[in-house]
Parts: sequence; C-alpha cells; structure tokens
Amino acid sequence: MNISNYIAAQIDRLPRGYVFTYTDFMSKVNKKEAIIKALNRMAASGKIIKLAKGKFYKPETTSFGNLQPSLNQIVKDILENNGKIIGYLTGYSIYNTLGLTTQVSNMIQIGKNEMRPSFKRGLYTISFIKQKNTITKDNIPLLQILDSIRYIKKIPGTSNGDAGKRLLVIISKLNQNEINTLIRLSLKYPPSTRALTGALLEKSGMAEVTKQLRRSLNPITTYKIPDILKDISSAQNWNIKE
Repeated sequence: MNISNYIAAQIDRLPRGYVFTYTDFMSKVNKKEAIIKALNRMAASGKIIKLAKGKFYKPETTSFGNLQPSLNQIVKDILENNGKIIGYLTGYSIYNTLGLTTQVSNMIQIGKNEMRPSFKRGLYTISFIKQKNTITKDNIPLLQILDSIRYIKKIPGTSNGDAGKRLLVIISKLNQNEINTLIRLSLKYPPSTRALTGALLEKSGMAEVTKQLRRSLNPITTYKIPDILKDISSAQNWNIKE
C-alpha cells in the first residue's frame, strides 16, 4: 500500500473543515511515523492546513481566503471522549451565537467539571470555566445561559442592561420543564448568579417559580451589577444594586 496515496484518498472523502490527526488513519496504516510524515508533506504543499501540533484540517477556500474550522471541530477532543460529553462551549465562544454581542473572540472558553490550564491552538486561546453540575447534551444550552448570567459583566461590546434584555428574550422562550431545570442547575452557581436568574425570571412573569432560588440566598447580601436596574427593574427585589 502506498501510504501517501491512501491518506490523500481518505482526506478527499472528509468534509471541509473537519479536524483530524494521524490516529484517524491508524486502523488501516499501523505506521505512525509514516502517517505523520505524509500529513506534514501535504500541509507543506497546501492540500491540508496544520491547526496545531498533530492536528490538521481540510480547508474550505473562499474569495476571502481559507475558512477556519468550526469551534466544535477545533476543540472536539476536549468536548467528548469515546462518545461521552466531558465539556461544552461557553463564555466568549457562545456570546455571539446567543445574540449577547456582535463581537467575535479568538478566545474559546469551555465548561468542564475538571479544570486545566489555558493553552493555544492555532489562532485561538483555549481556557476553561469550572462547571459543578453534571454536563449532559440536554442541559448544555441551559448551562450556557447560566454562564452568561454569571459573567454578564464580562460580555464584550454590550452593556449589562442590553445583555439582560437579551437574556430575558432567551429565558422567555424556555418551556416549563427547562425553567425548572434551569433553577435546579443554578443552585450550584454563585449567589450573584442565582439572584440575577431570579430577577430575570420575575421580570419574565415567572415570579411564582423563584421561591427555591430566594430561599437559597442570604436576605441581607447585596450584589453589584452596574446599569442593570433601568432594564431589569425586578433586580432591586433581589438585592442587586448598581
């Protein structure tokens, strides 16, 4: 078997933007060094692009140049392990997707149960946010909402008030089961997150479901979130000050 020809044929079958390593070819070619050399030669020729050490992708070319792979592709090895979900995109990675900002960041943030140091991969810096809840496919969208509430003051290119208004829209589209799960998940977040979650639910006309959140908070503790009261007036009922 000509290893270079085999690998080239396999790569031709891959979708553009798909990130792969030498291990993708080991089932048929049990020669690690030969595979790595073939991949590096193809990267040098421009047929594929090297994302980071040992990681490559098949580029999609437009009139503006080569497109980067999706964030999920870039960090898929950190999000799943043998089919099990172990992390999820959050923070700077999803603020734009959620409509919380128009800015796009070169920081990829990942929620995980176990923390690890930040590192670089291609054009991106990858950092981690500690998640105390069990991560499942179904609860990831709710964890992303709670992370956005938790870090509302760090969302770039927007005010706390505007971010709060957008979060109101997002929360208003949740069904009752999702609201109940959101509240349950929020109990493992800091008190300030629980307070703002309660304020957003109350502002959305769901004050009756917030009793558990209110019981979880110290009634004399206050939380400072500048510029929030004008748009989220219910925040004052949750000891949120400007």
